[in-house]
Amino acid sequence: MRLGVLDIGSNTAHLLVVDAYRGAPPLPAYSYKDPLQLTDHLDDSGAVTPAGVDALVKFVADAQQVAEDKGATSVLAFATSAIRDAVNSDDVLRRVLDEAETELVVLSGDVEARLTFLAVRRWFGWSSGHLGVFDIGGGSLEIAAGSDEHPTVALSLPLGAGRLTRNWIQGGGAPDQEQLRGMRRHVRAEIAEHVGMVKRGGDFVHAVATSKTFRSLARMAGAAPSSDGPYVRRVLTRVDLQSLLAELETLSADEVAQLPGVSAHRAHQMVTGAVVADAVLDLFGLEELEICPWALREGVILEHLDRL
Repeated sequence: MRLGVLDIGSNTAHLLVVDAYRGAPPLPAYSYKDPLQLTDHLDDSGAVTPAGVDALVKFVADAQQVAEDKGATSVLAFATSAIRDAVNSDDVLRRVLDEAETELVVLSGDVEARLTFLAVRRWFGWSSGHLGVFDIGGGSLEIAAGSDEHPTVALSLPLGAGRLTRNWIQGGGAPDQEQLRGMRRHVRAEIAEHVGMVKRGGDFVHAVATSKTFRSLARMAGAAPSSDGPYVRRVLTRVDLQSLLAELETLSADEVAQLPGVSAHRAHQMVTGAVVADAVLDLFGLEELEICPWALREGVILEHLDRL
């Protein structure tokens, strides 16, 4: 069957059209996306601004037309942290339903972590044993761990690269060192509070990172480009990340955008993402994270197929 998966993330809105069959990997057929940057469309009260809502409604309506044009028989539409945490989320969802004729399912943070874990487990298989999965999004950091298809621990922390950048980093130049120190203390204290619970099941046999921020960090640190295909092994080591972080702390957003693997609209968030990634590796006692090409969208597809 041909499905559309409409993912309204905190940074990017993305429609992925896939050919999906139970017992087989979903194969991408077409991709349509827009860097809506919903975290940048929040006012001081935490509401999505009218301009942000207008852009979202237009994208969803356009994405539904694209899915229809590409032959998708149904569209699985969901939203994550930016909509989940917005104080006017009900109004935003109502406008999307009324004007774009699409019902967005808002995933809770723990469901987001669980579905991402499912995708990573299916990609790497049972040989990964006790698996730890980390995903830095625009609004939140998802962490999941377990030895089965479903994690024993799945949680979401408000440590997304977009959220932290908005709250801690001002301006487009090289980040202020005092701001970075304050953000680093905040990030590490938040993660440290949950390390014991996550590691209660023991050390990870396999530690994995997924989604765009980790992929970009790995690419900047020397991992193979996406053009080499999904089956090339890619890792982000703690040593390489620390060297990269030291460099990112001295660069403006425009300079970061010139580095390999960085989209221009995410460049201002990369130093923040690196601070979170460094905290994850340090506090969980990891020397490296392997990058998984599958993430939340694939998890949504896999669970949908399992239910059929």
